[in-house]
Amino acid sequence: MSRFWPIIATMSQFAPDGQGKGCRVPEAPWRRARSLVFVLLIAATTAAAEPPAVEHLDSGKVLPAGLPFSEAVRTGDLLHLSGQIGIRPGTRELVPGGLEAESRQTLENIRTTLEAHGLSLRDVVKCTIMLADMTQWGRFNAIYREFFAPPYPARSAFGTNGLALGAQVEVECLARVPPRF
Repeated sequence: MSRFWPIIATMSQFAPDGQGKGCRVPEAPWRRARSLVFVLLIAATTAAAEPPAVEHLDSGKVLPAGLPFSEAVRTGDLLHLSGQIGIRPGTRELVPGGLEAESRQTLENIRTTLEAHGLSLRDVVKCTIMLADMTQWGRFNAIYREFFAPPYPARSAFGTNGLALGAQVEVECLARVPPRF
């Protein structure tokens, strides 16, 4: 708060005189009140600007133990999900059946992860889609629409030249954690 005091003192003691110079103005009670309100607003804003705590989450319901990343990380009201691929929960084995089966399993894994942390697919605000073959975009979208309904989350996609375990699709999501009362 002391770093703002010179600014407040300057604001309450001087006013423009029309010629670019300051002149001394008698301090009125309302000026002190205004200065006090200003100081309190700055103090409240500074206190509220503290970064939110970072919480690393692992439900154990999808990813196998021992991986070098968290299933999800919560910062404030956002939940960042690590990219998911179409593995059978608890294993490092992709489901058989190609892009459609992997896409369904990937999105089921995301649903399971969200539910393990008290959220749902309706809380997802952004998805990033990674496809091993961008010509499969239409096939992926058909599966995606089975899990997400309008209004859809924001989304971006790109093709890759390789995904973990030889997967054909990976999806990473960002979800909003609703306030709890």
